[in-house]
Amino acid sequence: MSANYIYALAIGIGIVAGLRAFTAPALVSWAARLGWLNPHGSPLSFMGSIVAVAIFSLGAVFEYVNDKLPKTGSRTAPPSLIARIVTGGLSGACLCAAGAQSLLVGALMGGIGAVIGTFGGYQVRMRTVKALGVKDIFVAIPEDVLAIALAYFLCTRFIPT
Repeated sequence: MSANYIYALAIGIGIVAGLRAFTAPALVSWAARLGWLNPHGSPLSFMGSIVAVAIFSLGAVFEYVNDKLPKTGSRTAPPSLIARIVTGGLSGACLCAAGAQSLLVGALMGGIGAVIGTFGGYQVRMRTVKALGVKDIFVAIPEDVLAIALAYFLCTRFIPT
């Protein structure tokens, strides 16, 4: 795989983190645990541990529930945005480690993707709710499914065919 392809995957997993902060690292940790990704003995090898899988998976489930609550803050608020950039950067770096590319560039690409996913996802969700005249939950749940499916797609690009 070319470096540009790996960096595009890192941006993609960052976009997932922008949509759902814990979905990206949860899927990356599962992919590492299942052997779909190999972080090549990098400092990110811990992502394949059962502890990382449990923490990020529980974080993702909590986030799916919390996102549907009426008092949940905006994803664009600084604490949420920072969390998305961090998890996007971590996930992007993991994909780059699996593709034998720079962890730093992967973290940067993942962070950029997270900003794109955060603000782009917010706009799409708000506009879709308004255009369809439906309750937010009817757009939020498909957004969850989209984030999971996109993360799965990106993490399975490393499986030899």
